[in-house]
Amino acid sequence: MTGSYGRGLLHLAAAVDQVGAFDEERHIELVRLAESGRLDFVTLDGRFGWAETDALAVLAQVAPATRRIGLVPVGTSPRTTVAHLDQAGLGRVGWWSDGSDESDGSDAPGPSQGYAVRVADATEGTARRTVARYADVAVVRAASSAQAAAVRDELRAGAAAAGRDPDALRVLVSLMVDLGDGERAAEPGHGGGGPRQTVQGPVYRGGPVDLAELIATWHGEGATDGFHLVPAEPRRDLERLVNGTVALLQHRGLFRTFYPGSTLREHLGLSRPADRLAAP
Repeated sequence: MTGSYGRGLLHLAAAVDQVGAFDEERHIELVRLAESGRLDFVTLDGRFGWAETDALAVLAQVAPATRRIGLVPVGTSPRTTVAHLDQAGLGRVGWWSDGSDESDGSDAPGPSQGYAVRVADATEGTARRTVARYADVAVVRAASSAQAAAVRDELRAGAAAAGRDPDALRVLVSLMVDLGDGERAAEPGHGGGGPRQTVQGPVYRGGPVDLAELIATWHGEGATDGFHLVPAEPRRDLERLVNGTVALLQHRGLFRTFYPGSTLREHLGLSRPADRLAAP
C-alpha cells in the first residue's frame, strides 16, 4: 500500500439499510462484510416507518460484534447516539444531521475520540453554510464529477470563511449503486459511464470494475474525498462492492488494506477535537 493515512486519501462508506427488516443478525452480517473491506463507516437509517430508537438498537448490537468500522445512525439526536452507542462502539460513533441547524452535539463527548463525528447532508445549497461551519463529514448527492467538485469547493471555502481548516472537512459523494448485472458495462450517463440523475438521486448501474474506475477518477480529479455508497440490493450489491470494487482499489494502492487506528476520527484522518466539535 502506498501513501500515508490522512489528508488526500480515499474514504469509503456504505449504507446498510434494509427496508422493512431491522433484523440484528442480518445487519451484523452486512456490517462485518463492510468491515472486511476496511470501509470508514456504515450508515443505518431509522427514520422511515420505525421508531427513532430502532437504528440505535440495531447498531448497539452490531458494535460488540465488530471491531473497527465506524457506526453512524441516521435520524437520531446526538445525545441519544452517544449515550447508546459510544460506550459499546469505543470511539467508532458518528451521528447524521440534515444540515439544517447548528445544534452541535459537542455537549455529548465520546470517551475515545473526543466527540462523535458529525456527518451532514450538504446536497441542498441552503444547508451548506451550516455544514461547512460545523460538520466533520459532508455528504453530497452529485451526478457528475464537475458538480461534486463545485460543491466541494464551496464547502471548503465556507469552512475557511468560518475560521476552520478546510482540510478538517471530508466531502463524500453519495451514490445509489446497482451492481446487479455483474460485469456489464456501466449505463451511459454523465461522462459516458457515470451515474444518472433519477427521482431517487444519482444512481450508478454497471459492474464493480467500472465503479472502481469512476471512484478512482473522481477522487483523482479532486472532485471528492470519497464516496458514501447506497446498495440498491443490500446483500448482493455490498458483497460485489467489497469483493469487487474495493478489492480493485486496494490492489491499485488507492484504498487502505488495514485500519490505521481504532476510532472513526482516525479512519477519516481527523484530529481529536480539543474542545467543542469542529469549533471555529
